[in-house]
Amino acid sequence: MDIVTTGPKIKSKFLRRLYKERTLWIISSFGLIWVFIFAYVPMVGILTAFVNYIPGRAIGDLEFVGLRYFREFLALPDFMRILRNTLVISGLGMSIGFIAPIIFALLLTELTNLKFKKVVQTISYLPYFVSMVVVASILHTLLGANGLINEVLLRLGVIDNLIPFLNSPNYFWGVMLTTNIWKGVGWSAIIYLSAIAGVDQELYQAAAVDGCGRLRRVWHITLPGIRPTVILLFILGIGNILNTGFEYQLLVGTPLTRDVHEVVDTYVYRYGIQLGRFSFATAVGLMKSIIGFTLVLMTNKIAKKLTDISIL
Repeated sequence: MDIVTTGPKIKSKFLRRLYKERTLWIISSFGLIWVFIFAYVPMVGILTAFVNYIPGRAIGDLEFVGLRYFREFLALPDFMRILRNTLVISGLGMSIGFIAPIIFALLLTELTNLKFKKVVQTISYLPYFVSMVVVASILHTLLGANGLINEVLLRLGVIDNLIPFLNSPNYFWGVMLTTNIWKGVGWSAIIYLSAIAGVDQELYQAAAVDGCGRLRRVWHITLPGIRPTVILLFILGIGNILNTGFEYQLLVGTPLTRDVHEVVDTYVYRYGIQLGRFSFATAVGLMKSIIGFTLVLMTNKIAKKLTDISIL
């Protein structure tokens, strides 16, 4: 008579599931340990936002200042201008910059020539891996006062005077948005291409039999099929609405465009990190994280109520 071994008897439901999935948890433990060491342990440094931090001294020996640096940032004369620039740049990225990869992914799926499709995908991915330093150099070569585009426009007689693309506040947001779309549209479209590939192909066949054209199939099948992915990415993107980066502004921005390119990150870098005001920089970073987390929760709740789709 054979004896069937079912493993140790575990009463707790959680422990039974943990034992059943032990192989998965062992594999995942390395990533969890890495996240704990490099993401959670450094969070102890948040305490520097509430003290007058002096490098080399223990946090317990420093003067406790409470919310001084938070109030100082909110009371800045340039606070409204910095907040405006941050929200405008983020808003452009969350609207036009968010929609562009979706449209690009939809266009790619409509290509029937597989070789041409692969070439287009490869070319669209490449800018993502180009350093922002190289991108800034390309922009100065093309859009500088004596750049290639100005030279071509002058020779064609389109313009009579040089256009200051990089030195005029009127062009900065448009140039930055175009550059970011060019750099990230191919890479960001990958997840949408994966979502589109998961849509039931029988739905397309049935729609084609009913006489639906390409646009109607995209509108009634593809977009509803990838709606959960779009909503989840939008919710997560809202959390980064105050994180506009600073590489582009520091490399391409000039004193003439500071009124439109100065954002929270660049201000913290210039007047926090570079001046050694680490407590001030930490306070602003913590404030951004709290606001971002709150916005994610609010957007998630609204999305769950309207579409029944959420990340929690």
